[in-house]
Amino acid sequence: MTVTVSATLAVNEALNDKRRQGVRVLPLGFGEAGLPVHPVMRDQLTASNSANSYGPVAGSSELREAAAGYWNRRGLPTDPDLVIAGPGSKPLLYSLLLEIGGDTAIAAPSWVSYAAQSRLVGQRPVMVPTATGQGGVPQPDLLHAAVTDAREQGRTVNAVIVTIPDNPTGTVAEADTVRRLAEVARELDLVIISDEIYRDLVHVDERGQDRADVHSPAEYAPERTVISTGLSKNLALGGWRIGVLRLPDSEIGHRLRGGLLGVASEIWSSPAAPVQQAAAHAFAEPAELRDHVDRSRRLHGIVARAVADVFTGAGALVSPPRAAFYLYPDFEPVRERLSALHGVTTGPELTGLLLEQHGMGVLPAVEFGESPAALRMRVATSLLYGDTEDKRYAALSAENPLALPWIRAHLDRLTEVLGSVLSEPGTGAQAPSTVIPVPMAVAQPVH
Repeated sequence: MTVTVSATLAVNEALNDKRRQGVRVLPLGFGEAGLPVHPVMRDQLTASNSANSYGPVAGSSELREAAAGYWNRRGLPTDPDLVIAGPGSKPLLYSLLLEIGGDTAIAAPSWVSYAAQSRLVGQRPVMVPTATGQGGVPQPDLLHAAVTDAREQGRTVNAVIVTIPDNPTGTVAEADTVRRLAEVARELDLVIISDEIYRDLVHVDERGQDRADVHSPAEYAPERTVISTGLSKNLALGGWRIGVLRLPDSEIGHRLRGGLLGVASEIWSSPAAPVQQAAAHAFAEPAELRDHVDRSRRLHGIVARAVADVFTGAGALVSPPRAAFYLYPDFEPVRERLSALHGVTTGPELTGLLLEQHGMGVLPAVEFGESPAALRMRVATSLLYGDTEDKRYAALSAENPLALPWIRAHLDRLTEVLGSVLSEPGTGAQAPSTVIPVPMAVAQPVH
């Protein structure tokens, strides 16, 4: 089969091309955490640079024990022998799909790589809609109906993938939704693959309290839930390529472990040893890294909510972002205006217009498993924090990051672009201005 470049990577390259052409860009397409490496992690990686031997296929014992401790602290008792490390969560997910076999049910919308990897291993993904404001988890009743229908057609469906918290919507499924999904998975004998890489990035309110509770399917169906996570989002270490799987302590988990180790041994042998040693330190969650993550999720929340306000002011529908650095605005309320002004009737046409005429990079809903007709888009806000390490540290430490001139400039530019797209030519009209409240919580300087 023909495999195209991942949409998130492709939009990043498109924006780089625009920059080289001298175009002013709005980098809202690439889901990178957009923050600097904590000095402690730099020191850990430097101290490990003499580790040049192959290690265990499952990962070092130090890393697996640290990852088990990470889950233990979240109420999910974990046997280190049921932890498998790999060079990022993407290859771990691919290996898991390969080992489970059959087709997989996937939320619509969902992260672009789930369906792409499913097709790469020869599957036909079963796309199941999510409820508004509860992205990442297929609606349980619709999941039951979709899997039952697929099986009646002679298809084998063995798994369902959930994302908690969600990419692309930045929302968090409610506990009852996760519980009911777990019940359906047990009834239909589905393995649950729970991607929880954004778990530590739930936004906080003005009092520093979490804006959402995260519930893993492993709480409700521990015997059949595999959890995936890594350090690319909470600690912005995407380029280090390290991820871990938590397998269930059950017949399913032990069976999957043997197959996964076989696949891993033939693909990557073992994760990079220096990165494993540094990752073990990160999963132990020392105080300075916990503080860094807390600052990160505060910043993500402030900026994501401000961007959501701009889209809402322009007439789009937006579920309030509650975690990570994404939102998923829907321009259906202004469909007629977009058609009349620009002949735009599909999501790809809308995002193409934004990119080509305004240098604004976002991804259409079709890339996340929805219809091309949907006027929804995934917006990633984390590259607004600055294009230098100094600016990003300033964003992390600022009492009001929205007042920083580079972040303010991006918000103003976004207001200008949306106003231009939705106004009559020559009127000079702009989207309604949005009053951004100053957050009350005060962050201490970053050391």
